[in-house]
Amino acid sequence: MPHSQKHTNNLIKESSPYLLQHAHNPVHWEAWNEDTLQKAKNENKLILISIGYAACHWCHVMEHECFEDEEVAETMNAHFINIKVDREERPDIDHIYMDALQMMTGSGGWPLNILTLPDGRPFWGATFVKKTDWIQVLNQLQKLYIEDPNKITGYAENMAQGLKEINSITNTSNDELIKSNEIEKIIQDWSNYFDTFLGGYKRAPKFMMPTNMNCLLHYAHSHNDDTIYDYVDTTLTRMAWGGIFDHVGGGFSRYAVDTKWHVPHFEKMLYDNGLLISLYSNAYAATNKQLYKSTVEKTISFLEEELLDKSNGFYSSLDADSLTKNGKLVEGAYYVWQKEELKRILKDDFEIFEEYFNINSYGLWEEDNYVLIRDGNALNIAMKHSITKKELKQIITQCLVLLKKKRKKRNKPRLDDKILTAWNGLALKGLTDAYRYLENPHYLDLALRNAQFIIEKMSAEDGGLYRNFKNGESTIKGFLEDYASVIEAFIGLYEVSYDDKWLNHSLRLTKYVIDHFTDSETGLFYFTSSKEDGLIRRTLEIADNVIPSSNSIMAHNLHKLSKYFPEDNLDIRLNKIMTSMKSTITENPQNNSNWLHLAQLMDQKFFEMVAIGENFEPICKTLMKNYLPNVIFAASNAKTSNLPLLMNRYVMNKTLIYVCNHGSCQMPVEEPSKALDLIS
Repeated sequence: MPHSQKHTNNLIKESSPYLLQHAHNPVHWEAWNEDTLQKAKNENKLILISIGYAACHWCHVMEHECFEDEEVAETMNAHFINIKVDREERPDIDHIYMDALQMMTGSGGWPLNILTLPDGRPFWGATFVKKTDWIQVLNQLQKLYIEDPNKITGYAENMAQGLKEINSITNTSNDELIKSNEIEKIIQDWSNYFDTFLGGYKRAPKFMMPTNMNCLLHYAHSHNDDTIYDYVDTTLTRMAWGGIFDHVGGGFSRYAVDTKWHVPHFEKMLYDNGLLISLYSNAYAATNKQLYKSTVEKTISFLEEELLDKSNGFYSSLDADSLTKNGKLVEGAYYVWQKEELKRILKDDFEIFEEYFNINSYGLWEEDNYVLIRDGNALNIAMKHSITKKELKQIITQCLVLLKKKRKKRNKPRLDDKILTAWNGLALKGLTDAYRYLENPHYLDLALRNAQFIIEKMSAEDGGLYRNFKNGESTIKGFLEDYASVIEAFIGLYEVSYDDKWLNHSLRLTKYVIDHFTDSETGLFYFTSSKEDGLIRRTLEIADNVIPSSNSIMAHNLHKLSKYFPEDNLDIRLNKIMTSMKSTITENPQNNSNWLHLAQLMDQKFFEMVAIGENFEPICKTLMKNYLPNVIFAASNAKTSNLPLLMNRYVMNKTLIYVCNHGSCQMPVEEPSKALDLIS
């Protein structure tokens, strides 16, 4: 850090790495807080809100071109209250102004730049803007605000009304849930978009959509649908083979800019990797495919090596950009290889490595840089070189170890070291799924340590959760996605640890959500708590994207918890939510795949499997390593339990397995194979 900075603004008081990146801009940035918002009202000034995040490439470009420029800063400081927002810390603000931008321009993205009235109602927005255009548009809008304020106010009023309307759910009187014949038709129509050769959709860029794949994996499994199975397998294989997966250090980048999953946008996000650990673990359970297992193992290694804090929380992301040898910040510089460099490092093994990872026209990116990508069966390569598949694997593993050692000497990408509750929940769920299906005890240990961190550091005094943790402090109250992800992860942790405390935490947090986030009309939950100061809208987040929506995760949580705690009537609330959502799901299933997955679970038979007695642990392990998306587990060796599913079921000197459906149980059995027969 330089000894003296020419400029320092109020962001220097913040802990977010993204906000701190802007603390020495000549722009008089403020963080989003009550004092700043009040100042805008007192001075009757327009607010300029600029939203981004630490791993956002174009955010850095705009900072360099505009916000570091003194001429730009002069314009911004003279007329506006300038607020910088880290969208990862404050998704509540981002939701609203991203909706506004999409209404104004038809598209969105970051950096997200919005101008609002002093009360926060938006009237103009754009993403990346060049310096000259930026100064020009700011001056024009300021002039209009002085000379014809009614024009701007009128537009802002319409916009505020529109923002409320596009986020409303029409509660239909139809109380029917989605039926299996409707689900089959939805999947059939959806499959027209599938790229069956390279996976994903028939387009670029390609985003990994774990929620879509989980929904389709379950559908293929329950319907014995080989066509859908093949599509899921193709997608997961191509993603794991692609440049989007870091073959040297593990972990996935955010998305691929091409159709073959080759060249990624190189930032690595905790949420992607947490969700993908779950997905590949599920797929391994369903198929026993070793590629899926090794993808899980390498991705967890990446989380441990690069994102795990000493407090056992996980950091948010690694930047796409890093410094080259010449000190220039370039996207992907840390990850790419040149042919001559590979030859020098790998020596005699280069020829095999070259073929395996396509150091040829298929793997070439730009400027003599290669992004490692697989495109063929390892067995064919082994046979061509007269070695066994096992020997090939050993050679490739040795090569990757050498490359990792070499890569560690490069300048590393910048780290966003804030810890977010929701994303830790997704990583924790990934770890519980990985332990369940791969049976590596280290994953359970990691999961328990992370869960303990959430309890100790992210819990608020009122029984709720905080959003963030940095420098030993939490400063933002939790949003719905924080609760939803943690509740889901704790349910998963109960199922692999059999410790009631995680299930009890899940129920307690769910009751907190019901008390403070409920929209009484639809049964859905607002993104922000009733305890927090109001923005211009309380958002209902329902669309599933790369991350499933907070409401769909909560609906899955209600579904499972209603089986564990039937007397709490959570199923009544769930049914209200699902009928409210029915038309939204059926009209746009691609953007509601986590909801569609839940509709499948609610339409099919759903089982509670209970193992009770001294020998419950090995029995549960045998049962749970099967892919059983329509089963929840409860287990204990205690003679008495407060958990409804375990009450009055203990029999001395026996370990019994009860298979139940809606609380109605078949005769208990003692062998896991017989229990599996009862649900097939």
